[in-house]
Amino acid sequence: MTGFLTTHVLDTARGIPAEGIAISLHRLDGGERTLVAEAVTNEDGRTDAPILAAADFETGTYELVFAVGAYLRGAGLAGAEPLFLDDVPIRFGMADGEAHYHVPLLLSPYGYSTYRGS
Repeated sequence: MTGFLTTHVLDTARGIPAEGIAISLHRLDGGERTLVAEAVTNEDGRTDAPILAAADFETGTYELVFAVGAYLRGAGLAGAEPLFLDDVPIRFGMADGEAHYHVPLLLSPYGYSTYRGS
């Protein structure tokens, strides 16, 4: 089996999956930042397919950027402008070429957390 990457977003303020959040995945190599993939979360807060498929998987340093501002505004959770959270970047490394990496985002208007899931 070859490694791959998945993600999802949970709205912890309302206790529901966060639908409609645009996500971009970038590969970081030295000073270069290359866009690898883009997706939008579905009604389950997940992308319809892995954000990085097994065929495209490479070990290295990556950054997921979650465009949460539009979601928070649409949910009535945004607060005053400028938003406290608008784009949320999560930088992480994938060292095991055979592993499934899962990097979720747990989101509220004034904070977020992540972890390596399964």
